[in-house]
Amino acid sequence: MTAAMAEGAAETAPPLLSVNNIEVVYNDVILVLRGLSLEVPKGEIIALLGANGAGKSTTLKAISGLLKTEDGEVTRGSISYDGETINGLDPGAIVRKGIFQVMEGRRIIQDMTAHENLRLGAHTRRDRAGIAADIERVYAYFPRLKERTGLAGYLSGGEQQMLAIGRALMAKPKLILMDEPSMGLSPLLVREVFGIIEQLNRDLGITILLVEQNARMALEAASYGYIMENGKVVLDGTAEQLKSNEDVKEFYLGGGGGERRSFKNLKSFKRRKRWL
Repeated sequence: MTAAMAEGAAETAPPLLSVNNIEVVYNDVILVLRGLSLEVPKGEIIALLGANGAGKSTTLKAISGLLKTEDGEVTRGSISYDGETINGLDPGAIVRKGIFQVMEGRRIIQDMTAHENLRLGAHTRRDRAGIAADIERVYAYFPRLKERTGLAGYLSGGEQQMLAIGRALMAKPKLILMDEPSMGLSPLLVREVFGIIEQLNRDLGITILLVEQNARMALEAASYGYIMENGKVVLDGTAEQLKSNEDVKEFYLGGGGGERRSFKNLKSFKRRKRWL
Protein backbone atom coordinates (compact mmCIF):
# COMPACT_ATOMS: atom_id res chain seq x y z
CA MET A 1 0.00 0.00 0.00
CA THR A 2 1.36 3.40 -0.96
CA ALA A 3 1.66 6.25 1.51
CA ALA A 4 -1.22 8.06 -0.23
CA MET A 5 -3.43 4.97 -0.01
CA ALA A 6 -2.59 4.55 3.69
CA GLU A 7 -3.47 8.17 4.34
CA GLY A 8 -6.79 7.78 2.54
CA ALA A 9 -7.62 4.65 4.52
CA ALA A 10 -6.88 6.48 7.78
CA GLU A 11 -9.18 9.31 6.78
CA THR A 12 -12.08 6.93 6.11
CA ALA A 13 -11.52 4.60 9.08
CA PRO A 14 -14.63 4.36 11.26
CA PRO A 15 -14.36 5.87 14.74
CA LEU A 16 -13.61 3.58 17.67
CA LEU A 17 -16.60 5.07 19.52
CA SER A 18 -19.69 6.64 18.00
CA VAL A 19 -22.49 8.18 20.06
CA ASN A 20 -25.48 8.66 17.77
CA ASN A 21 -28.27 11.07 18.73
CA ILE A 22 -28.86 9.64 22.20
CA GLU A 23 -31.35 10.74 24.80
CA VAL A 24 -30.90 9.81 28.47
CA VAL A 25 -33.68 9.86 31.03
CA TYR A 26 -33.32 9.46 34.80
CA ASN A 27 -36.11 7.99 36.95
CA ASP A 28 -38.35 7.77 33.85
CA VAL A 29 -39.00 11.53 33.90
CA ILE A 30 -35.81 13.66 33.91
CA LEU A 31 -34.43 14.23 30.41
CA VAL A 32 -30.69 14.92 30.71
CA LEU A 33 -29.19 14.26 27.27
CA ARG A 34 -31.14 15.63 24.32
CA GLY A 35 -29.97 14.15 21.04
CA LEU A 36 -26.24 14.04 21.78
CA SER A 37 -23.79 12.83 19.14
CA LEU A 38 -20.02 12.61 19.10
CA GLU A 39 -17.22 10.50 17.67
CA VAL A 40 -13.94 9.31 19.16
CA PRO A 41 -11.34 8.17 16.60
CA LYS A 42 -8.97 5.38 17.55
CA GLY A 43 -5.73 6.53 19.19
CA GLU A 44 -6.88 10.12 19.85
CA ILE A 45 -7.58 12.22 22.94
CA ILE A 46 -10.98 13.87 22.60
CA ALA A 47 -12.12 16.56 25.04
CA LEU A 48 -15.71 16.93 26.22
CA LEU A 49 -16.17 20.37 27.78
CA GLY A 50 -18.99 22.29 29.39
CA ALA A 51 -20.27 23.86 32.57
CA ASN A 52 -21.55 21.93 35.59
CA GLY A 53 -24.82 20.22 34.76
CA ALA A 54 -24.24 20.18 31.00
CA GLY A 55 -24.45 16.38 30.93
CA LYS A 56 -20.79 15.46 30.51
CA SER A 57 -20.62 12.83 33.27
CA THR A 58 -23.96 11.41 32.17
CA THR A 59 -22.49 10.96 28.69
CA LEU A 60 -19.60 8.91 30.08
CA LYS A 61 -21.96 6.79 32.20
CA ALA A 62 -24.15 6.14 29.17
CA ILE A 63 -21.09 4.79 27.36
CA SER A 64 -19.76 2.72 30.27
CA GLY A 65 -23.14 1.29 31.25
CA LEU A 66 -23.11 2.89 34.70
CA LEU A 67 -26.39 4.74 34.13
CA LYS A 68 -28.19 1.68 35.46
CA THR A 69 -26.72 2.25 38.91
CA GLU A 70 -28.45 5.65 39.05
CA ASP A 71 -31.83 4.73 37.52
CA GLY A 72 -30.78 6.21 34.19
CA GLU A 73 -31.48 4.82 30.73
CA VAL A 74 -30.61 5.54 27.11
CA THR A 75 -34.12 5.91 25.68
CA ARG A 76 -33.25 6.89 22.13
CA GLY A 77 -30.27 6.65 19.77
CA SER A 78 -27.35 4.24 19.91
CA ILE A 79 -23.76 3.90 21.12
CA SER A 80 -21.36 1.94 18.94
CA TYR A 81 -17.92 0.74 19.98
CA ASP A 82 -15.57 -0.91 17.50
CA GLY A 83 -18.52 -1.45 15.17
CA GLU A 84 -20.82 -3.02 17.78
CA THR A 85 -23.82 -1.50 19.55
CA ILE A 86 -23.13 -1.48 23.30
CA ASN A 87 -25.94 0.52 24.90
CA GLY A 88 -27.93 -1.88 27.03
CA LEU A 89 -24.93 -4.02 27.99
CA ASP A 90 -24.02 -4.33 31.67
CA PRO A 91 -20.90 -2.49 32.89
CA GLY A 92 -18.84 -5.68 33.31
CA ALA A 93 -19.41 -6.68 29.69
CA ILE A 94 -18.41 -3.20 28.54
CA VAL A 95 -15.18 -3.36 30.57
CA ARG A 96 -14.37 -6.73 29.00
CA LYS A 97 -14.79 -5.16 25.56
CA GLY A 98 -12.06 -2.65 26.40
CA ILE A 99 -13.77 0.43 27.89
CA PHE A 100 -12.92 1.61 31.40
CA GLN A 101 -14.21 4.73 33.17
CA VAL A 102 -12.06 6.66 35.64
CA MET A 103 -14.73 8.20 37.82
CA GLU A 104 -14.91 11.78 39.04
CA GLY A 105 -13.41 11.99 42.52
CA ARG A 106 -11.11 8.99 41.91
CA ARG A 107 -13.37 6.45 43.75
CA ILE A 108 -10.46 4.35 44.95
CA ILE A 109 -11.06 1.81 47.74
CA GLN A 110 -9.56 3.68 50.67
CA ASP A 111 -9.39 0.67 53.00
CA MET A 112 -7.24 -1.25 50.53
CA THR A 113 -3.59 -0.70 49.68
CA ALA A 114 -2.54 0.74 46.34
CA HIS A 115 -1.45 -2.74 45.25
CA GLU A 116 -4.83 -4.21 46.14
CA ASN A 117 -6.60 -1.43 44.26
CA LEU A 118 -4.54 -2.24 41.18
CA ARG A 119 -5.41 -5.92 41.41
CA LEU A 120 -9.07 -4.94 41.69
CA GLY A 121 -8.78 -3.20 38.34
CA ALA A 122 -7.92 -6.56 36.78
CA HIS A 123 -10.95 -8.38 38.20
CA THR A 124 -12.20 -9.34 34.71
CA ARG A 125 -8.88 -11.01 33.84
CA ARG A 126 -7.61 -14.51 34.61
CA ASP A 127 -4.00 -14.30 33.36
CA ARG A 128 -2.03 -14.14 36.61
CA ALA A 129 1.36 -13.67 34.96
CA GLY A 130 -0.01 -10.88 32.78
CA ILE A 131 -1.60 -9.18 35.78
CA ALA A 132 1.69 -9.25 37.70
CA ALA A 133 3.55 -7.85 34.69
CA ASP A 134 0.99 -5.07 34.23
CA ILE A 135 1.21 -4.07 37.90
CA GLU A 136 4.92 -3.58 37.41
CA ARG A 137 4.20 -1.56 34.27
CA VAL A 138 1.85 0.69 36.28
CA TYR A 139 4.61 1.14 38.88
CA ALA A 140 6.98 2.14 36.07
CA TYR A 141 4.57 4.95 35.13
CA PHE A 142 3.77 5.82 38.75
CA PRO A 143 6.82 4.93 40.89
CA ARG A 144 5.38 6.74 43.91
CA LEU A 145 2.63 4.13 44.15
CA LYS A 146 5.16 1.35 44.66
CA GLU A 147 6.62 3.27 47.58
CA ARG A 148 3.23 3.69 49.28
CA THR A 149 2.53 0.47 51.16
CA GLY A 150 -0.18 1.76 53.52
CA LEU A 151 -3.89 2.17 52.90
CA ALA A 152 -4.85 4.10 49.77
CA GLY A 153 -6.96 6.51 51.82
CA TYR A 154 -3.73 8.07 53.10
CA LEU A 155 -2.43 8.87 49.62
CA SER A 156 -2.35 12.49 48.49
CA GLY A 157 -4.93 13.71 45.99
CA GLY A 158 -2.44 13.48 43.14
CA GLU A 159 -1.37 9.97 44.15
CA GLN A 160 -5.00 8.87 44.36
CA GLN A 161 -5.57 10.15 40.83
CA MET A 162 -2.51 8.25 39.65
CA LEU A 163 -3.87 5.14 41.36
CA ALA A 164 -7.24 5.58 39.66
CA ILE A 165 -5.54 5.81 36.27
CA GLY A 166 -3.28 2.86 37.11
CA ARG A 167 -6.31 0.79 38.13
CA ALA A 168 -7.86 1.57 34.74
CA LEU A 169 -4.72 0.36 32.97
CA MET A 170 -5.01 -2.98 34.75
CA ALA A 171 -8.15 -3.73 32.74
CA LYS A 172 -6.09 -3.45 29.52
CA PRO A 173 -8.47 -0.87 28.03
CA LYS A 174 -8.55 0.32 24.45
CA LEU A 175 -10.65 3.32 25.49
CA ILE A 176 -10.50 5.19 28.81
CA LEU A 177 -13.32 7.52 29.80
CA MET A 178 -11.75 10.06 32.13
CA ASP A 179 -13.99 12.25 34.29
CA GLU A 180 -12.47 15.44 35.74
CA PRO A 181 -8.91 14.18 36.40
CA SER A 182 -7.79 17.64 37.57
CA MET A 183 -10.46 17.99 40.26
CA GLY A 184 -9.02 19.07 43.60
CA LEU A 185 -5.40 19.09 42.44
CA SER A 186 -2.84 21.88 42.62
CA PRO A 187 -1.77 23.46 39.30
CA LEU A 188 1.56 21.61 39.47
CA LEU A 189 -0.15 18.25 39.96
CA VAL A 190 -2.66 19.03 37.22
CA ARG A 191 0.21 19.45 34.78
CA GLU A 192 1.78 16.22 35.99
CA VAL A 193 -1.46 14.25 35.60
CA PHE A 194 -2.09 15.65 32.12
CA GLY A 195 1.47 14.80 31.16
CA ILE A 196 0.78 11.21 32.21
CA ILE A 197 -2.46 11.14 30.20
CA GLU A 198 -0.61 12.28 27.08
CA GLN A 199 2.18 9.78 27.71
CA LEU A 200 -0.25 6.86 28.01
CA ASN A 201 -1.92 7.90 24.77
CA ARG A 202 1.43 8.26 23.04
CA ASP A 203 3.20 5.17 24.43
CA LEU A 204 0.34 2.68 24.64
CA GLY A 205 -2.00 3.99 21.96
CA ILE A 206 -4.91 4.18 24.39
CA THR A 207 -7.83 6.24 23.14
CA ILE A 208 -9.14 8.74 25.71
CA LEU A 209 -12.44 10.59 26.01
CA LEU A 210 -11.67 13.34 28.49
CA VAL A 211 -14.32 15.23 30.48
CA GLU A 212 -12.68 18.24 32.07
CA GLN A 213 -13.59 21.70 33.37
CA ASN A 214 -10.02 22.91 32.94
CA ALA A 215 -10.66 23.64 29.28
CA ARG A 216 -7.22 25.10 28.68
CA MET A 217 -5.39 21.95 29.78
CA ALA A 218 -7.87 19.68 28.05
CA LEU A 219 -7.46 21.42 24.71
CA GLU A 220 -3.68 21.33 25.07
CA ALA A 221 -3.86 17.54 25.36
CA ALA A 222 -6.71 16.79 22.94
CA SER A 223 -6.80 16.75 19.15
CA TYR A 224 -10.53 17.52 18.96
CA GLY A 225 -13.18 18.84 21.31
CA TYR A 226 -16.91 19.03 21.89
CA ILE A 227 -18.66 21.66 23.98
CA MET A 228 -21.91 20.70 25.71
CA GLU A 229 -24.72 22.77 27.14
CA ASN A 230 -28.10 21.60 28.42
CA GLY A 231 -27.55 18.01 27.37
CA LYS A 232 -26.45 18.58 23.79
CA VAL A 233 -23.38 19.50 21.76
CA VAL A 234 -23.41 23.17 20.80
CA LEU A 235 -19.96 23.45 19.23
CA ASP A 236 -17.18 21.13 18.10
CA GLY A 237 -13.92 21.40 16.24
CA THR A 238 -10.22 20.70 16.37
CA ALA A 239 -8.46 21.76 19.54
CA GLU A 240 -6.78 24.60 17.66
CA GLN A 241 -10.10 25.81 16.24
CA LEU A 242 -11.71 25.84 19.68
CA LYS A 243 -8.75 27.57 21.32
CA SER A 244 -8.89 30.35 18.73
CA ASN A 245 -12.68 30.75 18.88
CA GLU A 246 -13.52 34.07 20.53
CA ASP A 247 -16.58 32.72 22.34
CA VAL A 248 -14.68 29.71 23.66
CA LYS A 249 -11.98 32.06 24.89
CA GLU A 250 -14.55 34.14 26.75
CA PHE A 251 -16.66 31.35 28.22
CA TYR A 252 -14.09 28.64 28.93
CA LEU A 253 -10.52 29.92 28.62
CA GLY A 254 -10.75 32.98 30.82
CA GLY A 255 -10.49 35.54 28.04
CA GLY A 256 -12.72 38.59 27.65
CA GLY A 257 -14.44 40.56 30.35
CA GLY A 258 -18.05 40.26 29.34
CA GLU A 259 -20.87 38.99 31.50
CA ARG A 260 -21.92 36.21 29.14
CA ARG A 261 -21.56 32.81 30.76
CA SER A 262 -23.22 30.51 28.27
CA PHE A 263 -23.50 29.99 24.55
CA LYS A 264 -27.29 30.00 24.94
CA ASN A 265 -27.10 33.73 25.73
CA LEU A 266 -25.65 34.48 22.31
CA LYS A 267 -28.52 35.53 20.06
CA SER A 268 -26.30 35.10 17.03
CA PHE A 269 -25.28 31.59 18.00
CA LYS A 270 -27.24 28.74 16.47
CA ARG A 271 -26.78 25.12 17.26
CA ARG A 272 -25.14 23.10 14.53
CA LYS A 273 -27.59 20.93 12.59
CA ARG A 274 -25.06 18.24 11.73
CA TRP A 275 -26.75 15.59 13.87
CA LEU A 276 -30.12 14.93 12.24
